Amino acid sequence: MHFSAPSDHGSRAYVTLVCCIAALGGLLFGYDTAVINGAIGFLETHFALTAAMKGWAASSALLGCVLGVSLAGPFSDRLGRKKTLVLAGALFLVSSVGTALPRTLAELVAFRMVAGVGVGIASMASPLYIAEIAPAAVRGRMVSVNQFAIISGMLVIYFVNYAIARAGDPAWRVSQAWRWMFASGIVPALLFLGLLLLAPESPRWLIQQGRRDQARRVLERVGGARFAAAESEAILVTLARESGLLRRLFEPGLRRPLAIGVALAVLQQVTGINVFLYFGAEIFKQLGTQVDLALLQQIAVGSVNLLFTVVAMGAVDRLGRRPLMMVGAAGMGVCLVAMGCTAQCGEVAGWMVAFVLGYIACFALSVGPVTWVILSEIFPTRIRGRALSLATFWLWTANFIVSQTFPMMEAPESWLVHLFHHGFPFYLYGVFCGVLVVVVWRWVPETKGKSLEQIEQLWGIGVGPQ
Repeated sequence: MHFSAPSDHGSRAYVTLVCCIAALGGLLFGYDTAVINGAIGFLETHFALTAAMKGWAASSALLGCVLGVSLAGPFSDRLGRKKTLVLAGALFLVSSVGTALPRTLAELVAFRMVAGVGVGIASMASPLYIAEIAPAAVRGRMVSVNQFAIISGMLVIYFVNYAIARAGDPAWRVSQAWRWMFASGIVPALLFLGLLLLAPESPRWLIQQGRRDQARRVLERVGGARFAAAESEAILVTLARESGLLRRLFEPGLRRPLAIGVALAVLQQVTGINVFLYFGAEIFKQLGTQVDLALLQQIAVGSVNLLFTVVAMGAVDRLGRRPLMMVGAAGMGVCLVAMGCTAQCGEVAGWMVAFVLGYIACFALSVGPVTWVILSEIFPTRIRGRALSLATFWLWTANFIVSQTFPMMEAPESWLVHLFHHGFPFYLYGVFCGVLVVVVWRWVPETKGKSLEQIEQLWGIGVGPQ
């Protein structure tokens, strides 16, 4: 790839291009996790799944995600951010082939777990890479590009699922359509691996490895010569006073960012977002919607998700992290309570669709992208990979629990259905939205406009929310 010699101000186009390449890992993250939305109904019939088995078919990939984030931290710290992304791309490719060809549910689950490992690695490594290469003034926007890519991947696979489902009759859908849905992931996986050849390594990781000249060349392209000199010096000073041991996170000065990171990661999931991203079509079908229309409604969900993620990208560096998080989480809670009332009262499906779209808009404007921005910012450089891996581990663990339990809570034989008429999960997720508002209000500091080194100093001197 050819770029002109860096000016004293660097190249914003270079930063954007490199961040977009890394964000393709997020696109595959969204693509591979959301493909189950269109396939799960056909899998349920093909393999005669019970409610618990249906939850397992959907959530098994999330156990792979837990393993993936456990590996991603050590890999990204030892091998580099770029090589870790390459590993994720390779796993996406293998899993796309494997999930298209299974003869049994066990084989499908095994390759879903391989996909999960790739997703887990990408979910940590992509925002980490972007945060370490983007200047502070645009870091929130650039990390939000990763969330935009995740949502784009989901929207693309919703369209693909709809097109594949319309390609044959009901019998063909049950026997073959889901195979083509999974196989379609081969194309974006190959694209990601090819474009990664053009991306540089993270300058912070290069300096940590003693490769200062190479890091400085990357930083010069990012922000110019003066920026590269100042940033290199700041990174060296930070590294000189840090220990790379994970146990350092539990020292008095760093317990707070660790607790905040884990709390935000878990609360992003237990507020219910992936119920709608993984099971949205099934929810709409329970309300009497036909298969084709349910998949179209899921496209509407993905479109709203994408639109409001774009809005968040423009707002996160202008309005700040805390206001977006609190307003968005409150809006999600209101919509979830409304969904619970609608389901419990047996109202028409149109109201449920409206409340789901409102919930998705609030999530995409706030909790979706901003959580990843905060997680990519709050940990010290030398242990950032492992610390982000730990927080993301709990994120995927919470995602697994929610995805496994939702079909069980919604099963016709569940006492919760008899009592709440499919409304209980929405009430439960709404309570967690209230918890999220309180956590952000009381404990999360504002990091807008601060360099990663300034944020680390913030924890060291114990500054609270601004």
